Amino acid sequence: MKKIIIVFALIMACSVMQAQKSEINWLSLEEAVAAQANNPKKIVMDVYTTWCGPCKMLEINTFQNADVVNYINEHYYAVKFNAEGNEVINFKDMVFDNPEYDPNRVGRNTQHQLASALRITAYPTIVFFNENGQTLLPVPGYKTPNQLELYLKLFLNNDHEKINTQEQWDQYQKDFVSQFKG
Repeated sequence: MKKIIIVFALIMACSVMQAQKSEINWLSLEEAVAAQANNPKKIVMDVYTTWCGPCKMLEINTFQNADVVNYINEHYYAVKFNAEGNEVINFKDMVFDNPEYDPNRVGRNTQHQLASALRITAYPTIVFFNENGQTLLPVPGYKTPNQLELYLKLFLNNDHEKINTQEQWDQYQKDFVSQFKG
């Protein structure tokens, strides 16, 4: 009987540990756009580089936060995109790549054509797309879970469509009550 209890306790402990290590379901941009055809959701894209310190902080501190993981997985398609990588991407009937990419270069590389098309000027940048794959807004810089929550809910609820002035944006931020832990 003791062995059964111990085995059961170990199974439960492993299940809890696995639940705590939940991760965002990252897709390629092509996969996310294809998924939109069957189940329309907005897209959130993490635009990063391999050398970027704040990008790594965003990955560890924000994209591993349980509230962020659960919210993104439920409400968005998540895309992780290396803005200096050499991936070939088909998006909006166009092909984007990085013809100047140097695989031997350590650190910074040339910017991918898609990053340029999205007008990415800083890393990290989180880009939001609507259910039709149209760019809503690139949000540059590191965001804590609570800071990202504001944008996740702003776009999910289409509140961005009601904000037309700086004063309205300031008021939205002032009135926003974060519910994420961390």
